[in-house]
Amino acid sequence: MLARTALAAMTRRPSAFLRSSWPWRSLAYLAGSAVHAVAACVLIYAAYAYGVGVATLAGLVAVAALALPSAAFERWRLRLVDRVPAGDPHVPPPRPGPRAWLTTRLREQATWRELGFTVVAVFAMCWMDVGLVASALWLPLLLMSGPFQPSMTALEGLPLVAAGLLLLPLFAYLAAAWAGSRALIVRAVLAPGDAEIIRSRARLVDAFEAERRRIERDLHDGAQQRLVSLSMKLGLARLDLPPGSPAEAQLAEAHEEAKRALAELRELIRGVHPQVLTDRGLGAAVHDVAGRSPVPVDVDVSLPGRLPSSIEVAAYYVVSEALANVAKHSRARRGFVRGRLHDGTLVLEVGDDGVGGADASAGSGLAGLADRVAVTDGVLTLSSPAGGPTVLRVEIPYDIP
Repeated sequence: MLARTALAAMTRRPSAFLRSSWPWRSLAYLAGSAVHAVAACVLIYAAYAYGVGVATLAGLVAVAALALPSAAFERWRLRLVDRVPAGDPHVPPPRPGPRAWLTTRLREQATWRELGFTVVAVFAMCWMDVGLVASALWLPLLLMSGPFQPSMTALEGLPLVAAGLLLLPLFAYLAAAWAGSRALIVRAVLAPGDAEIIRSRARLVDAFEAERRRIERDLHDGAQQRLVSLSMKLGLARLDLPPGSPAEAQLAEAHEEAKRALAELRELIRGVHPQVLTDRGLGAAVHDVAGRSPVPVDVDVSLPGRLPSSIEVAAYYVVSEALANVAKHSRARRGFVRGRLHDGTLVLEVGDDGVGGADASAGSGLAGLADRVAVTDGVLTLSSPAGGPTVLRVEIPYDIP
């Protein structure tokens, strides 16, 4: 299963969750609330130094001025515990200028949601975040320092060390739970439309996959079987004609044309969805497509087992399209494909020793590959300087069940 959020990551096996980056990402996410805590401390100091009335007025002005930047900061750091990007809900003003910008912002509901969230974050939520980070790091470390305290012996401190070690995973789960819950609140208040976009995208992907399977089934069970039958009948008909006769020559030409059409149809079915990918998985499918490449390709794909279908399909088409680009544009003598599971991520690299200069905006299909990878919350990066080499790298998050 894909872990897109800290809450989803907590459903994995404890050993997998604790060895992953999610506990640290959660702590880093909560530690970002120190920005709000500093703002709250400044307001408290102002109230102490200049009086409550002046501090309240200054605080209201400051909160109003910082509401939009604060919300943008929240959406930015949300990526630490929620891999689905949170889009900016604001629409651009109809015409340039500060007056048009201010008028547009005051009329938007998102502006007032962000203002309310900033007030809550500065005066309440930040203290829970910072306190939890301090507890998760300070208390276990304090207990584990028991044997080094001058007031006790090393033997007396061993129970404290054990208690500290037991608290580490407990606080890891606690930090991830609060960070994930806080992220749900942030997304609901600051990016309420994203959830529907995510569900819509998932529905489109499922519909595309169902349609692809229907087309594959119709081609395999319908047109391909008819062409096989036609080819067999033409071959039998040739046996009834005198060798070398004009009718036999025309029938032989039709027979060869039927066999070529059958071969092209089989290649088309394989392009829609290769059977080896369904039967044997991504590693075997990559070896198959590399073996059919006109450029020699070294394959080093080592996976512990089968991956979810959506990941295998996306990864296969990335490799297939990338190797097609190598054959068409790179003028390479040799290429390579490498694949590994690393820290909860499927990492694929496709490269060649060609002339380089690949550009995603030049119509080479790379933009389409980036869109396909984005559906699985993956990232595609390209390194292709002039003169080569070219390396296409794809990272798709994946949780080992």
